Parts: sequence; C-alpha cells; structure tokens
Amino acid sequence: MDTKVLTIEEHQINREFIQQAGKFLKEGKSIAFPTETVYGLGGNALDPHASAKIYEAKGRPSDNPLIIHIADMDDLPYIVKEVSEQAKALAKTFWPGPLTMIFKKSDVVPYETTGGLETVAVRMPNHPIALELIRQGGKYVAAPSANTSGRPSPTCAKHVIEDLKGRVDVIIDGGDVGIGLESTIIDMSAEVPTILRPGAITQEMLQQVIGDVLVDPGLQVDKHTKPKAPGMKYKHYAPKAELIIIEGEIDKVVETINQMVLKDKKDGKKSGVIGTDDTIHLYQSQVVKSIGTRKKEETIAKHLYGVLREFDEIDIDRIYSESFKTPKLGQAIMNRLLKAAGHHVIKV
Repeated sequence: MDTKVLTIEEHQINREFIQQAGKFLKEGKSIAFPTETVYGLGGNALDPHASAKIYEAKGRPSDNPLIIHIADMDDLPYIVKEVSEQAKALAKTFWPGPLTMIFKKSDVVPYETTGGLETVAVRMPNHPIALELIRQGGKYVAAPSANTSGRPSPTCAKHVIEDLKGRVDVIIDGGDVGIGLESTIIDMSAEVPTILRPGAITQEMLQQVIGDVLVDPGLQVDKHTKPKAPGMKYKHYAPKAELIIIEGEIDKVVETINQMVLKDKKDGKKSGVIGTDDTIHLYQSQVVKSIGTRKKEETIAKHLYGVLREFDEIDIDRIYSESFKTPKLGQAIMNRLLKAAGHHVIKV
C-alpha cells in the first residue's frame, strides 16, 4: 500500500487537504491523525469493513473495542441508546477533551467497531485537525492509537510512519501532541460510573461533576474475558527490550538499579535506565534517559512513549525504570508503564 503523508499545521489548517482526507474516510480508507492525547488511526466507524481495516493495519485483536470520535454533541444520540444526565454533565465539562464515555450502543454501530460488545466508547477530541477531519469524514470516526498493536503509542507523526507506513492510506502530520497519554475511559453503562482506564481526567475531577465514581478494581481482565474498553486486555506500549520497574524510596531505587546494571554488564548484557532530570546523574549505566521532572508531572506523561521508542533505536537488552506515582497523573502514567513492563515490578 502506498501511504500518503499530508502535513497540516494545527493553527493554519489546509482546508483542501482536510477535505481530501475526509473524502478518503467516506470511501472506507484509513487515516492516521493527531489528537491532544496521542495520534489515532481513523476509519468510518459505521462501516464494518473500515473497522476491519483498522484491526488489520494495527495487528490488533478484533475483540478489542475501538473508540468512536465525534466532533459535535448533537451527533451522540445517533450512535447510543441513551445519554444520561450524568453523561451530559460530563460532556459539558470535559468535551472536547481527553475523556471517553461508554454507552449502550444503538443499532447503527456495527459489532466490528465495538469488538462484539453491546456498548460503544465515544469521545470528542480537543484538537482542531481531528475535529475538522471528523466533520469532513462523515461525523463518526473509529480511532484507536496509530501504532502497531502492543507498541508504545505515537505522540508524533514520525512514530506513526515507523509503525504504519505501507499499512494505512494516509498519515496526517500535525506535529507533536499535547498530553501524550490516552484518554480517561469511564463506563457510563454501569450502575455506578466506573473508570476503566485512567488518564488526564482524574477520578476526583469526575466526582466533582457527578458524585460517586468507582475505579475498576484491577484495570485489567483475564484472557477469557471480553474487554469492556480499549487497552484493558492486552499487553500494551511495550519496547523491544525487557522493561523492569523498580519501586521504592528513590535512594534505594537508584542503588538497586546501579547494582543490576553492573550485573548485566558482567553477564554481557547491555541495559539502560529511565530516570528524571533530578536523578539521571546518579546512574552508572551508559544509556540513561530522562522522562521529565516530578516537579512537572505532565512532562513525564508527555515523554513516556517517546522515551520507550528511543530505546528501540539502540541495541539494548534490558531497561530499568523508576516508578512515577505523582499526585494527579501518576495513576495514568503507572497504568501505561506497568502494561509496557508486563507488570514486572521489583519493590525495594
């Protein structure tokens, strides 16, 4: 497949390019595009063949549901059976933005888009290119992250090109994303609204708007269970090298990582370290990368996937990472990091 790359400025949108991309979506083609969270791989959400193309391009299991992206609140009732007052309140507060809500689906949404479920995940992205593309493309765009399944999610067009060139019809290069982690997912079809994936919209923020909000106990399911939301079932975001998280007081974390790096060197293995601006000078590994600073936790969220991909560009056997339990985004950051490490954690 010949992949076309279109460069579109976020603050100066090329209308001709967007209209062309929208036409492609209506024709059932696949288009990668930027949002405020990560790049998404879009297709016509109401076309089962377009959804099937997304699964094929990503190498994604077909029982892993896709998120439908909309650009206008008036378009929501067509694809869901009911929009509760709680959902309306959340949409008024957080849309457009990094919040995905799960509803009972209407009959127009094919099971190919929902992974066979009777529910559908919906969000309204806060990005001018994404919103205009959705409007030009038929109002309903199914879009998981624009990476091959299991790889770190893409936060710039370069990452998308690395993974999907030759697999998708169009890639829109709209520059770097803002947040760097996928949206929060809340199940509004549950008896009590329940967070299935943490993100920039926290439990506390949601509770301020609608009251009681639960967090799914494990934020994961076993291999025999259909996932209720994107990203719950399968290992995600993983670099090629083995990733191990070291958790504890920072001085003990540094000491432990240095000991492991030294042992790896003796064993003929090459290892690297993920730290912060405040700690990278403490490590003895030849490859040490800062993910940001704990003083500005949004920097850690924004750089997580990029740092994991940087390690893929070098010959390395093992990566040791600090744990990042920061006040607001910590749950979301650790959710992604744990999945990338296959939950391999050493507590010290």
